Amino acid sequence: MVIRRFLSVANTRNGVTRSPLLSFMDELIHSSLTTKDVCSSLGRYCDSLQKRWMSKSKRVQDRSKNKRIHDLEIATEKWKVVSKILFIMDILRKEPEEIIPLRSLEQYRQQISLSKPHKVSDFVRKSPKLFDLYKDKRGVAWCGFTEQAENLIEEEGRLIEENNEKAVEHVTRLLMMSVKKRLPLDKIAHFRRDFGLKCDFRKKWIHMFPEHFRVVTIDDSEYLELNCWNPSWAITELERKTMPEKISEPSSPGILRLSFPMKFPPNFKKIFGDGGKVRYFQKRPYLSPYADARELTPGSEEFNKRAVAVMHEILSFTIEKRLVTDHLTHFRQEFMMPQKLMRLLLKHYGIFYVSERGKRFSVFLTEAYEGSQLISKCPLVLWKEKILSLTGYRGRKRGIKSFNEYSDLYKGDLFEGELNNHGTFSSLEEEENMGTLKEPALVEDSEMDVGDLYDAYKDI
Repeated sequence: MVIRRFLSVANTRNGVTRSPLLSFMDELIHSSLTTKDVCSSLGRYCDSLQKRWMSKSKRVQDRSKNKRIHDLEIATEKWKVVSKILFIMDILRKEPEEIIPLRSLEQYRQQISLSKPHKVSDFVRKSPKLFDLYKDKRGVAWCGFTEQAENLIEEEGRLIEENNEKAVEHVTRLLMMSVKKRLPLDKIAHFRRDFGLKCDFRKKWIHMFPEHFRVVTIDDSEYLELNCWNPSWAITELERKTMPEKISEPSSPGILRLSFPMKFPPNFKKIFGDGGKVRYFQKRPYLSPYADARELTPGSEEFNKRAVAVMHEILSFTIEKRLVTDHLTHFRQEFMMPQKLMRLLLKHYGIFYVSERGKRFSVFLTEAYEGSQLISKCPLVLWKEKILSLTGYRGRKRGIKSFNEYSDLYKGDLFEGELNNHGTFSSLEEEENMGTLKEPALVEDSEMDVGDLYDAYKDI
């Protein structure tokens, strides 16, 4: 009787007249089970309810496949291929003669997310236009660059030099946004390729611009510290686009009232008719990423919207307008961003898009893309596309039809006859995806739930 009264009160408070739990208890009470058996059954039932509640998680990997943007998933897949190739190229460049025994590459299997029993040597062999393989007199296989790859490496060096001025500006602006106006060098290293920095930027590059920043040592750790505040650089990319007059007449950073550009797939439903929650967020004023934010209360509306502005600004600095989310979360303390940064990224769907393909998630600035292509491509992005065009990877055949968008693509599959019957990357992909994401296939004609978007915004 006590159990029945407790359950009745609990269900009345929840506005429920009859629940599965109450029905379940009816069966137990009218059965011939002992008290011990009843408690045991009730415990198992509560465990099942807990699992059901946990399954409603808002994590990225639990997101419906229908909410994925097919075009940006294609962009992610392309980036993953290029990143693996560039990693191998960086390994070779660190060698004194830019050659390495082929078997020595096997130790980097984890870094390029290559599943066993497939070998790194098989991966390298599928890019014969970039990597030259040969055996010495003792029969030891070696890997080096082809002449075409060497020319591309020289070209990258020239492009990085040409991008130097912009890289200095972006690194300086990162320091200007940080709370203490300094950042750990180890963390800046994560942005090296995203910002177009030299491979050995820590040895020489960081000491070449004392008018902007300097290296300091604190508790045996090296930091890059701002040396001089530049008012003309304390203007957000959004301000530069919408109010170009501010560039010539910079003022102290303060409150901004600019809306963030939002972009959705063509099959996304109209969003501005359900209570105006998104419109309310866009009209809400916020503090500039370059202003002092130490007085803001963590978790407040002002705090969260400034965090969106900081993430928007950092992504705008990158050459591909895309980052691995790990690289953003590393800077939560330095840029005063919330602990649940991923949740904030997911809430602001339309400004950002998070792809969960692989072990490491990627976040895109949606306004910078048209389909799967960057709207504005800098020379370093075009250089990466040349690298992609010389690899043997054509993409997964299910969900993504083909990456063969370049006339010079190698016609073979990446792991011919070894990965699977289709010769694609699917076996590798299965290991890379997060545990709960069982099926990574893409949906071309997906329809996104607008209600979910508003449910996310209402708690901001």
